[in-house]
Amino acid sequence: MNPLVSTEWLAAHLNDVKVVDASWYMPDERREPAKEFLTEHIPGAVFFDIDGISDRITDLPHMMPAPDFFAASVSALGLSNGDTIVVYDGSGVFSAPRVWWALRSMGHEKVFVLDGGFPKWRAEGSAVAKWKREYPEPGSFLARPVATLARDYDAVLRHLHNDDAQVLDARSASRFTGEEKEPRVGLKSGHMPGATNIHWRSLLNHDNTLKDDQALQQVFAERGVDMRTPIVTTCGSGISAAILMLALHKLGASDVALYDGSWAEWGGRDGAPVSTG
Repeated sequence: MNPLVSTEWLAAHLNDVKVVDASWYMPDERREPAKEFLTEHIPGAVFFDIDGISDRITDLPHMMPAPDFFAASVSALGLSNGDTIVVYDGSGVFSAPRVWWALRSMGHEKVFVLDGGFPKWRAEGSAVAKWKREYPEPGSFLARPVATLARDYDAVLRHLHNDDAQVLDARSASRFTGEEKEPRVGLKSGHMPGATNIHWRSLLNHDNTLKDDQALQQVFAERGVDMRTPIVTTCGSGISAAILMLALHKLGASDVALYDGSWAEWGGRDGAPVSTG
């Protein structure tokens, strides 16, 4: 199933789906997605706070919360298990795949990413709305966690030890090799031994839409990725790793999981093996 929908498709089906703004930005961009949502958004959209709907116990960024908390949070946004959900973000394709993965990992299959996101929607002159003091009718979302879509530290460590899964790292090449320091203070530089670097930007066109299947296949083939064997995606904090998963899902790879803690956990953990170069 193609995990993407076009802006044209969404415009024609706006009244038939639930729309979610999942915008999130790197701290150095100094943007405030919640405030931007209030200024303008796709009509009918609700705002999914990636940092807010997260595990409040850990100090790791935007980790997936417990199923009951996730279910209560998305229900409060007016989302239910029977809904077809379209997720978008303010960059094109960046943080929306994270929420696409989050919903799928909680058992919701009818979720799609808007290709090109809000920039493409707005550039085409499609309707935008401003926030009004109105709240959605609460939904009824029951979380049904899908364990195969996520990996924790111990599972990734076992994969590396047993060499039974390909680990794909979505960070930039300079962060992967350790030439560039990590933006989060206190983290080691480098990568997991045996991991393969596929920068998430290599999967996008210049307009921040996802590349077509042929171009995506070429990117993965050049890096020696075998779509028939298990894959684990990782990045800095679990955001861009979901872009890799989105592209792999589009190409039909069926055994793909995301390492939620990603380098924010691995690079700060004593004893975690690290390679450079």
